Amino acid sequence: MNTSNAWPVAGEPYGADAPRAASAAAGATAARDPAHRGTLRKAATASFIGNFVEWFDYASYGYLAAIIAVVFFPRSSPTTGLLAAFGVFAVSFVIRPLGGIVWGHVGDRIGRRTALSLSILIMSAATFLIALLPTYEQVGLWAPVLLLLVRIVQGFSASGEYAGASAFLAEYAPEGKRGLYTSIVPASTAAGLLFGSLLVALMHALLTSEQIHAWGWRLPFLLAAPFGLIGRYIRLRLEDTPRFRQLEQAHHVEATPMRTLLTHHRRAIAIAFGVTCLNAVAFYIILSYMPTYLSTEMGVGESQAFLATTISLAAYIGLIFAMGTLSDRFGRKRMLLAASVLFMLLTVPLFMGLGGVGFAGIVAIQIAFGALLTMNDGTLPCFLSEIFPTSVRYSGFAFTFNSANALFGGTAPLLATWLISASGSKLAPAWLLVAAAAVAAVAILASRETAWRSLED
Repeated sequence: MNTSNAWPVAGEPYGADAPRAASAAAGATAARDPAHRGTLRKAATASFIGNFVEWFDYASYGYLAAIIAVVFFPRSSPTTGLLAAFGVFAVSFVIRPLGGIVWGHVGDRIGRRTALSLSILIMSAATFLIALLPTYEQVGLWAPVLLLLVRIVQGFSASGEYAGASAFLAEYAPEGKRGLYTSIVPASTAAGLLFGSLLVALMHALLTSEQIHAWGWRLPFLLAAPFGLIGRYIRLRLEDTPRFRQLEQAHHVEATPMRTLLTHHRRAIAIAFGVTCLNAVAFYIILSYMPTYLSTEMGVGESQAFLATTISLAAYIGLIFAMGTLSDRFGRKRMLLAASVLFMLLTVPLFMGLGGVGFAGIVAIQIAFGALLTMNDGTLPCFLSEIFPTSVRYSGFAFTFNSANALFGGTAPLLATWLISASGSKLAPAWLLVAAAAVAAVAILASRETAWRSLED
């Protein structure tokens, strides 16, 4: 390992400038190389498109959940149908830890590029199939069964995307700018959600309710095929990361990366899992479930609910790169801890404010939530890439990230809907967020600063 680029472990003085200066110098040298800049642009584009496709699909499903409940499930009660739709959404996450293991093995054993090229192909094909599924009126119970099967395939393929794209960019990025470059991944996620929100809002504006229920809901899923093919084409034209190629040349590629991960990196696994809990819950509550919450629980019109979420997503994208840059300057640990503490302090008051303000107030609260989330999300992908060594980076990131999302992320809309129904309190989702932030804070406090260490093993 190049010790000149290593940063002292937690507890050593923050003011030591030599490691940060060396890291910044290395980053500046790489940034001046035109060939390297061109490769970085290709890597950034390839990472952006894959995540965009994945989260455009999840956005479309989440924002159309009330309609999907009617189209695919028996018409008993609105709450039961909505719970069933979110239940399918949650079940698609159950497969994600297994998918994380499989894609992590492919990424660490064969290469990051191979894993990302395959995952986007499977994911876009499964998403496209949703547009072709028959409805409950056409085939009865086969409709929700087929929807569930396709969502499981989506969950499996998507489980390698966020982790792989983050590790891919972290290994391509210049020293001292990893936070900035890896923040492209959550930005692409929000861009997918934003595009999904805009498309659904446009559908509500241009189509009647009958048209949306009859065929309009299929439109967003049809777009997955061309998006996915473009992303795969770009990825296949890009070399694998310099870090992975170095491992291959030195014959240090792990034959069984998961076994090595579980044997030698258990502490890192526990920390990564705990830190990810906040992202898992907050992301889905704030950016996916919120339009449904505003319309079904707060009495906000569907168009206004979508518009408020759209504005908050735009603010999220605008802030995420700044947060990634700040994590390069101040460190991952400080940023993640600040986000957790602020979520614990502000979530309940912000949720309470949703009931006593007009549309402008709702938008302001949504933007505030988006800003809090960017503090965490702009830092997390780089932190999870840095906490694991190169030989098991893909596996470590994918396994912990997808496990946390399977337990707490995909189930967040379902759990929030059930908690509101069971408790009668509209603040139930807020307390769910507070609990996740507390878990993340404990894990962050147990971690070491990773910002200024080299990725070299």
